[in-house]
Amino acid sequence: MKDITINTLESVRKKLRTGKNCFFELFGFDFICDEDFGVWLIEVNTNPCLEESSTLLVSYIPRMINDLLKITIDGAFP
Repeated sequence: MKDITINTLESVRKKLRTGKNCFFELFGFDFICDEDFGVWLIEVNTNPCLEESSTLLVSYIPRMINDLLKITIDGAFP
């Protein structure tokens, strides 16, 4: 999954805004595993759903948002 994610972002690198005066964006990568445990990328969302629709998501989504802010905002404003 990590390699697929890196390769996907590399393939659109020139389309992404980067640099000191840029903001951040959260991408949602959707994967599926086949019967041989091969991992396939289904799609990438630029506006992923953050609805806490299950008990698993209730614990994961707030942590993900917190980590996102630590990486982006806390890094810019220590």
